[in-house]
Amino acid sequence: MTNDVFFYLIIAIVSLQFIIETTVDYLNAKRYKDPVPKELNDVFDAEEYQKSQDYKATNYKFGLLTSSFSLVLTLSFLIFGGFGYIDSLARNFSDNTIIIALIFFGIIMIGSDIITTPFSYYSTFVIEEKFGFNKSTPKLFFADKLKGWLMTSILGGVIISLFIWFFNWAGTNFWIYAWVLMAAFALIINLFYSKLIVPLFNKQTPLEEGSLKTKIEAYAHGVGFELNNIFVIDGSKRSTKANAYFSGFGKEKRVTLYDTLINDLNEDEIVAVLAHEVGHYKRKHIIFNLFSSILLTGFTLFVLSFFVTTPEVSLAIGVTTPSFHAALISFGILYTPISEITGLVMNMLSRKFEYQADDFAKNTFSATPLITSLKKLSKNSLSNLTPHPAYVFMHYSHPPLIARIKNLKA
Repeated sequence: MTNDVFFYLIIAIVSLQFIIETTVDYLNAKRYKDPVPKELNDVFDAEEYQKSQDYKATNYKFGLLTSSFSLVLTLSFLIFGGFGYIDSLARNFSDNTIIIALIFFGIIMIGSDIITTPFSYYSTFVIEEKFGFNKSTPKLFFADKLKGWLMTSILGGVIISLFIWFFNWAGTNFWIYAWVLMAAFALIINLFYSKLIVPLFNKQTPLEEGSLKTKIEAYAHGVGFELNNIFVIDGSKRSTKANAYFSGFGKEKRVTLYDTLINDLNEDEIVAVLAHEVGHYKRKHIIFNLFSSILLTGFTLFVLSFFVTTPEVSLAIGVTTPSFHAALISFGILYTPISEITGLVMNMLSRKFEYQADDFAKNTFSATPLITSLKKLSKNSLSNLTPHPAYVFMHYSHPPLIARIKNLKA
């Protein structure tokens, strides 16, 4: 295919993705006026439900604005040669392919983030503030931005540099070495995420001695789950929304509870949430997700190896000199249909895993406190109680609240 064919294909994919996403969002927004299901009448009263619907409607309208802006920006870059201009600018600094690529991606990623910062700032300090979620400050907001840029520059720079080095050294077989690199990176992040990444943004402290810790340890012992690390994270410094997660393996595994979760739920409800997380571990979901992610990464890199040596793929985005970094941009868009399909499959499996983890919690602890905890968390986050099936199919990694409660009561 010629570079013009690739160009129009890229334009079509970007546009079609926007149309599909916007249509699904619209269908979901039409459900905002649906009545609360009778099983969930105790989640919201009339005033709280109206607040929940207003929150979702506000985010829908704002999301339409941001996605439209992103579409216009992307199409403008493609049509008016933005990528070609940045590529030429990067080549003014060096003849080294790695340095050119680092400057190219650095300008695009940081520049894009700067352009979209007003949107994220508005979302945090206007929308989230209006509905009572925001606990962040402008200082913390921009500190997070700088830390994110630094972390992305270091980790992303190392990975891109090695990718290009592998390509220059091994040609189309570079994907094998890149796959090994990404697999090792995924394993390290899964093992040491809480030790390496989280401390950059949040403070973690061991759960203090008391009845909650005693109940958690008693439950873990009862189901044969060795648990020596229980931490509390200061999520409340950014948001009132609550969460809990499990990370690591072996001696590195730990449970992290948001301080907001501890404040919002009673002790039995917290143990029930923990039982759900233990269910993911016991059912091997974490290992499955890790290795399926590694396999998908390998498949993606394998497909990339066919595109990266095709000059027309680079030229399609308006650069004058074919290169690995330009081909990577084109490929990222051209691969979108496949990544959407694999994403849908992974979401379907994830929803199935959530049911299995709920069943584990129900059978090893109790369904009632898990149901009440899910209702409280849904209420506190103003989540959608009546999502459109198409939106659930496209975006939900967890089943809707009503579906989870029906399963827990079965």
